[in-house]
Amino acid sequence: MKPYEHELRVACELARTAGAAILEHYEGPLKIAQKNSYNDVEPVTQADTIANELIVSHLKREFPNDGILAEESVDTMHRLEKSRVWMVDPLDGTNGFIDGNGDFAVQIGLAENGQCVLGVVYQPLPGVLYRAIHGEGTWIERPNFEPTRATVSQTRSLPDMRLAASRSHRSPRMNKVVQSFGFKDEVQRGSVGIKIGLLIEQQSDVYIHLSSRTKQWDTCAPEVILTEAGGRMTDLFGYPLNYNVPDVQNRNGLVASNGVSHDQIIETLAPLLHEFGRKRVS
Repeated sequence: MKPYEHELRVACELARTAGAAILEHYEGPLKIAQKNSYNDVEPVTQADTIANELIVSHLKREFPNDGILAEESVDTMHRLEKSRVWMVDPLDGTNGFIDGNGDFAVQIGLAENGQCVLGVVYQPLPGVLYRAIHGEGTWIERPNFEPTRATVSQTRSLPDMRLAASRSHRSPRMNKVVQSFGFKDEVQRGSVGIKIGLLIEQQSDVYIHLSSRTKQWDTCAPEVILTEAGGRMTDLFGYPLNYNVPDVQNRNGLVASNGVSHDQIIETLAPLLHEFGRKRVS
Protein backbone atom coordinates (compact mmCIF):
# COMPACT_ATOMS: atom_id res chain seq x y z
CA MET A 1 0.00 0.00 0.00
CA LYS A 2 1.29 3.47 -0.94
CA PRO A 3 1.94 6.06 1.81
CA TYR A 4 -1.24 7.76 3.04
CA GLU A 5 -3.47 5.51 0.92
CA HIS A 6 -5.42 4.30 3.96
CA GLU A 7 -5.66 7.84 5.33
CA LEU A 8 -6.98 9.12 2.01
CA ARG A 9 -9.63 6.42 1.81
CA VAL A 10 -10.82 7.23 5.32
CA ALA A 11 -10.84 10.99 4.60
CA CYS A 12 -12.84 10.55 1.38
CA GLU A 13 -15.42 8.35 3.10
CA LEU A 14 -15.71 10.78 5.99
CA ALA A 15 -16.11 13.77 3.67
CA ARG A 16 -18.92 12.07 1.78
CA THR A 17 -20.64 10.93 4.98
CA ALA A 18 -20.38 14.40 6.51
CA GLY A 19 -21.62 15.91 3.26
CA ALA A 20 -24.73 13.72 3.35
CA ALA A 21 -25.36 14.76 6.97
CA ILE A 22 -25.01 18.42 5.99
CA LEU A 23 -27.51 18.09 3.14
CA GLU A 24 -30.12 16.75 5.55
CA HIS A 25 -30.27 20.30 6.94
CA TYR A 26 -29.88 22.21 3.66
CA GLU A 27 -33.61 22.86 3.24
CA GLY A 28 -33.83 24.02 6.88
CA PRO A 29 -34.97 24.93 9.37
CA LEU A 30 -31.51 26.09 10.43
CA LYS A 31 -30.42 26.92 13.95
CA ILE A 32 -27.99 29.79 13.34
CA ALA A 33 -25.74 31.07 16.11
CA GLN A 34 -22.95 33.64 16.04
CA LYS A 35 -19.62 32.53 17.41
CA ASN A 36 -16.76 34.79 18.42
CA SER A 37 -13.59 33.08 17.28
CA TYR A 38 -10.20 34.71 16.82
CA ASN A 39 -11.79 38.20 16.87
CA ASP A 40 -14.18 37.22 14.07
CA VAL A 41 -17.94 36.97 14.43
CA GLU A 42 -19.00 34.05 12.25
CA PRO A 43 -22.24 32.11 11.84
CA VAL A 44 -22.46 28.46 12.81
CA THR A 45 -25.34 26.05 12.24
CA GLN A 46 -26.26 22.63 13.55
CA ALA A 47 -24.91 21.22 10.26
CA ASP A 48 -21.42 22.59 11.11
CA THR A 49 -21.39 20.97 14.55
CA ILE A 50 -22.93 17.65 13.41
CA ALA A 51 -20.39 17.28 10.58
CA ASN A 52 -17.55 18.31 12.90
CA GLU A 53 -18.46 15.69 15.51
CA LEU A 54 -18.88 13.00 12.87
CA ILE A 55 -15.45 13.62 11.34
CA VAL A 56 -13.49 14.25 14.54
CA SER A 57 -14.87 11.27 16.46
CA HIS A 58 -14.08 8.91 13.58
CA LEU A 59 -10.55 10.29 13.11
CA LYS A 60 -9.89 9.83 16.83
CA ARG A 61 -10.92 6.18 16.62
CA GLU A 62 -9.08 5.47 13.37
CA PHE A 63 -5.87 7.40 14.15
CA PRO A 64 -5.64 7.67 17.95
CA ASN A 65 -2.01 8.84 17.90
CA ASP A 66 -2.64 11.79 15.58
CA GLY A 67 -3.51 15.33 16.59
CA ILE A 68 -6.64 17.12 15.36
CA LEU A 69 -7.36 20.78 14.70
CA ALA A 70 -11.02 21.23 13.76
CA GLU A 71 -12.97 24.45 13.38
CA GLU A 72 -15.83 23.52 15.71
CA SER A 73 -13.68 21.80 18.35
CA VAL A 74 -11.73 23.35 21.21
CA ASP A 75 -8.05 23.71 20.34
CA THR A 76 -6.20 22.24 23.32
CA MET A 77 -2.67 22.72 21.91
CA HIS A 78 -1.93 19.02 22.54
CA ARG A 79 -1.64 18.83 18.77
CA LEU A 80 1.67 20.73 18.96
CA GLU A 81 3.24 17.59 20.45
CA LYS A 82 2.19 15.53 17.41
CA SER A 83 4.04 15.18 14.11
CA ARG A 84 0.80 14.29 12.27
CA VAL A 85 -2.23 16.54 12.67
CA TRP A 86 -5.59 16.46 10.87
CA MET A 87 -6.96 19.86 9.82
CA VAL A 88 -10.75 19.78 9.57
CA ASP A 89 -13.20 22.36 8.28
CA PRO A 90 -16.49 20.45 8.47
CA LEU A 91 -18.42 23.07 6.51
CA ASP A 92 -16.29 25.63 4.71
CA GLY A 93 -18.61 28.33 3.41
CA THR A 94 -21.28 28.42 6.11
CA ASN A 95 -22.64 31.66 4.65
CA GLY A 96 -23.16 29.93 1.32
CA PHE A 97 -24.89 27.07 3.11
CA ILE A 98 -27.21 29.48 4.91
CA ASP A 99 -27.89 31.46 1.72
CA GLY A 100 -28.63 28.26 -0.18
CA ASN A 101 -26.29 29.10 -3.08
CA GLY A 102 -24.41 25.77 -3.01
CA ASP A 103 -21.02 27.32 -2.18
CA PHE A 104 -19.91 25.11 0.69
CA ALA A 105 -17.56 22.18 1.11
CA VAL A 106 -16.19 19.64 3.57
CA GLN A 107 -12.41 19.94 3.94
CA ILE A 108 -10.12 17.36 5.54
CA GLY A 109 -6.37 17.77 5.38
CA LEU A 110 -3.43 16.02 7.01
CA ALA A 111 -0.24 17.87 7.92
CA GLU A 112 2.95 16.06 8.83
CA ASN A 113 5.84 17.99 10.36
CA GLY A 114 4.08 21.24 9.45
CA GLN A 115 3.54 20.43 5.75
CA CYS A 116 0.35 19.36 3.95
CA VAL A 117 0.60 15.79 2.74
CA LEU A 118 -3.03 14.89 2.03
CA GLY A 119 -6.19 16.79 1.22
CA VAL A 120 -9.85 16.16 0.45
CA VAL A 121 -12.38 18.84 -0.52
CA TYR A 122 -15.93 17.62 -1.11
CA GLN A 123 -18.83 19.68 -2.41
CA PRO A 124 -21.98 17.90 -1.18
CA LEU A 125 -24.50 19.53 -3.53
CA PRO A 126 -22.92 18.57 -6.90
CA GLY A 127 -21.15 15.56 -5.35
CA VAL A 128 -17.73 16.70 -6.63
CA LEU A 129 -14.66 15.57 -4.69
CA TYR A 130 -11.07 16.78 -5.05
CA ARG A 131 -8.35 14.61 -3.52
CA ALA A 132 -4.58 14.67 -3.40
CA ILE A 133 -1.64 12.94 -1.75
CA HIS A 134 1.78 14.58 -1.82
CA GLY A 135 3.67 13.20 -4.81
CA GLU A 136 0.64 11.41 -6.29
CA GLY A 137 -1.15 14.20 -8.16
CA THR A 138 -4.62 15.65 -7.77
CA TRP A 139 -7.76 13.85 -8.84
CA ILE A 140 -11.34 14.98 -9.42
CA GLU A 141 -14.22 12.60 -8.77
CA ARG A 142 -17.69 13.33 -10.17
CA PRO A 143 -20.83 11.20 -9.91
CA ASN A 144 -21.06 8.63 -12.74
CA PHE A 145 -17.60 9.46 -14.12
CA GLU A 146 -14.16 7.93 -13.73
CA PRO A 147 -11.70 9.99 -11.67
CA THR A 148 -9.73 12.45 -13.79
CA ARG A 149 -6.33 13.96 -13.08
CA ALA A 150 -6.36 17.72 -12.52
CA THR A 151 -3.83 20.20 -13.89
CA VAL A 152 -3.80 23.98 -13.59
CA SER A 153 -3.77 26.39 -16.53
CA GLN A 154 -0.64 27.73 -18.19
CA THR A 155 -1.82 31.35 -18.45
CA ARG A 156 1.25 33.50 -17.90
CA SER A 157 0.21 37.14 -18.54
CA LEU A 158 -1.25 38.74 -15.40
CA PRO A 159 -3.96 40.78 -17.20
CA ASP A 160 -5.07 37.62 -19.01
CA MET A 161 -5.53 35.72 -15.75
CA ARG A 162 -9.02 35.08 -14.47
CA LEU A 163 -9.42 35.91 -10.80
CA ALA A 164 -11.15 33.62 -8.33
CA ALA A 165 -12.87 36.09 -6.00
CA SER A 166 -15.01 35.94 -2.90
CA ARG A 167 -18.74 36.47 -3.04
CA SER A 168 -18.56 38.67 0.03
CA HIS A 169 -18.16 42.46 0.02
CA ARG A 170 -15.17 43.67 -2.01
CA SER A 171 -12.82 45.89 -0.04
CA PRO A 172 -11.39 49.10 -1.56
CA ARG A 173 -7.92 47.56 -1.20
CA MET A 174 -8.95 44.52 -3.23
CA ASN A 175 -10.39 46.86 -5.86
CA LYS A 176 -6.97 48.53 -6.01
CA VAL A 177 -5.28 45.15 -6.49
CA VAL A 178 -7.65 44.18 -9.30
CA GLN A 179 -7.05 47.53 -11.00
CA SER A 180 -3.25 47.33 -10.62
CA PHE A 181 -3.06 43.80 -12.01
CA GLY A 182 -5.42 44.62 -14.86
CA PHE A 183 -7.65 41.62 -14.22
CA LYS A 184 -10.54 41.78 -16.67
CA ASP A 185 -12.44 38.65 -15.70
CA GLU A 186 -13.32 36.98 -12.42
CA VAL A 187 -15.43 34.20 -10.96
CA GLN A 188 -17.05 34.83 -7.58
CA ARG A 189 -17.46 31.86 -5.27
CA GLY A 190 -17.50 31.17 -1.55
CA SER A 191 -15.22 28.73 0.34
CA VAL A 192 -11.44 28.60 -0.08
CA GLY A 193 -11.66 24.99 -1.23
CA ILE A 194 -14.13 25.81 -3.98
CA LYS A 195 -12.00 28.71 -5.23
CA ILE A 196 -8.97 26.40 -5.35
CA GLY A 197 -11.21 24.03 -7.28
CA LEU A 198 -11.66 26.75 -9.89
CA LEU A 199 -7.88 26.84 -10.34
CA ILE A 200 -7.40 23.08 -10.69
CA GLU A 201 -10.32 22.93 -13.16
CA GLN A 202 -8.73 25.77 -15.18
CA GLN A 203 -11.74 28.03 -14.66
CA SER A 204 -9.51 30.56 -12.88
CA ASP A 205 -5.79 31.24 -12.67
CA VAL A 206 -5.22 33.20 -9.45
CA TYR A 207 -6.81 33.80 -6.05
CA ILE A 208 -5.65 36.60 -3.74
CA HIS A 209 -6.95 36.87 -0.17
CA LEU A 210 -5.75 40.05 1.52
CA SER A 211 -7.22 39.58 4.98
CA SER A 212 -5.82 37.54 7.86
CA ARG A 213 -9.11 35.75 8.45
CA THR A 214 -8.36 32.36 6.88
CA LYS A 215 -7.28 29.62 9.28
CA GLN A 216 -5.08 26.54 8.95
CA TRP A 217 -8.15 24.34 8.38
CA ASP A 218 -9.22 26.61 5.50
CA THR A 219 -6.01 26.11 3.56
CA CYS A 220 -4.44 22.75 4.47
CA ALA A 221 -6.46 20.45 2.21
CA PRO A 222 -6.77 23.03 -0.61
CA GLU A 223 -3.02 23.70 -0.62
CA VAL A 224 -1.94 20.13 -1.35
CA ILE A 225 -4.77 19.81 -3.89
CA LEU A 226 -3.48 22.90 -5.69
CA THR A 227 0.23 22.09 -5.53
CA GLU A 228 -0.28 18.51 -6.73
CA ALA A 229 -2.15 19.92 -9.74
CA GLY A 230 0.89 22.07 -10.55
CA GLY A 231 -0.12 25.27 -8.76
CA ARG A 232 1.37 27.16 -5.87
CA MET A 233 0.13 28.68 -2.61
CA THR A 234 2.01 31.13 -0.37
CA ASP A 235 1.26 34.07 1.87
CA LEU A 236 1.02 37.55 0.32
CA PHE A 237 4.78 38.00 0.71
CA GLY A 238 5.72 34.75 -1.03
CA TYR A 239 6.50 32.75 2.10
CA PRO A 240 5.15 29.21 2.60
CA LEU A 241 2.20 28.57 4.89
CA ASN A 242 3.02 26.62 8.05
CA TYR A 243 0.70 24.12 9.70
CA ASN A 244 0.34 22.89 13.26
CA VAL A 245 1.68 26.11 14.72
CA PRO A 246 0.16 27.77 17.81
CA ASP A 247 -1.57 30.61 15.92
CA VAL A 248 -4.22 29.03 13.69
CA GLN A 249 -4.72 32.18 11.59
CA ASN A 250 -2.96 32.78 8.28
CA ARG A 251 -2.12 36.32 9.34
CA ASN A 252 -0.17 37.16 6.19
CA GLY A 253 -2.99 36.52 3.77
CA LEU A 254 -2.97 34.15 0.87
CA VAL A 255 -1.97 33.93 -2.80
CA ALA A 256 -2.90 30.86 -4.82
CA SER A 257 -2.04 30.60 -8.50
CA ASN A 258 -1.36 28.27 -11.39
CA GLY A 259 2.29 28.74 -10.41
CA VAL A 260 3.48 29.95 -13.80
CA SER A 261 3.79 33.61 -12.80
CA HIS A 262 3.54 33.27 -9.02
CA ASP A 263 6.77 35.17 -8.35
CA GLN A 264 5.60 37.98 -10.62
CA ILE A 265 2.30 38.13 -8.73
CA ILE A 266 4.18 38.48 -5.43
CA GLU A 267 6.44 41.19 -6.90
CA THR A 268 3.42 43.10 -8.23
CA LEU A 269 1.71 42.88 -4.86
CA ALA A 270 4.73 44.17 -2.89
CA PRO A 271 4.34 47.93 -3.57
CA LEU A 272 0.60 47.68 -2.96
CA LEU A 273 1.13 45.99 0.40
CA HIS A 274 3.62 48.74 1.27
CA GLU A 275 1.03 51.35 0.29
CA PHE A 276 -1.54 49.62 2.49
CA GLY A 277 0.91 49.68 5.41
CA ARG A 278 0.92 45.89 5.42
CA LYS A 279 3.95 44.28 7.02
CA ARG A 280 4.60 40.58 7.30
CA VAL A 281 3.84 39.07 10.69
CA SER A 282 6.58 36.62 11.62
